Amino acid sequence: MRVGKVSYHSSQPWPFPVALMVGFAAKAESQYINLNDGELEDARWFSREQLSADDMKLPFRIFIARRLVDHFLQQCD
Repeated sequence: MRVGKVSYHSSQPWPFPVALMVGFAAKAESQYINLNDGELEDARWFSREQLSADDMKLPFRIFIARRLVDHFLQQCD
């Protein structure tokens, strides 16, 4: 995936094995996702409406992944 503007969002200590998770927001330059290294089994785009749905299972609010989703939901295009 090609991205344009990238900005640092936040970080979170990660105890396995004593690491730091770093979160960034980026603007995608296309909607195409290419899984070619075997690291991920699946990747897809979600709309704000899909992420806001009652049946969407999101990470707990203490995790950086959730903070990134919440940040995305608060942004306006």
